[in-house]
Amino acid sequence: TKHVIKNIPWTASKNFTVERGRQQIEELISTWDIHESWLHHSEFLEEEELKDSKRYHYRACWGLPTRRKPIPRATANVYFVIVISKFKPDTAPVEVFYRLESSRLIRRPEQCQFREKWLQDIIENKIVCTERL
Repeated sequence: TKHVIKNIPWTASKNFTVERGRQQIEELISTWDIHESWLHHSEFLEEEELKDSKRYHYRACWGLPTRRKPIPRATANVYFVIVISKFKPDTAPVEVFYRLESSRLIRRPEQCQFREKWLQDIIENKIVCTERL
């Protein structure tokens, strides 16, 4: 079966604000096929000025709270970067990348469908690590 990659229309560079970026990340996350028991919060981390672009860094922190354990034993972070090019017209949409805390692989929302298993793997690995300590 062929997976449909869900994405959203990203805002034009000229309309970008830090809060708009966070809202759009939330909008993207809402298209991901993740069970409703997963909870997350997203936040802006920092702005980075580069020669050719400005980069805005965000984090979404995920957990699986339950009635018996309302504070999850471990969490999983997904880091987002929204890039505004200094060379493209300001009507061009921002570029968006994300990566998992346990990986160096940088993904683009339009090229790769997010998988819930990635979050599960991060949390399982953290729990195994803490149990060994």
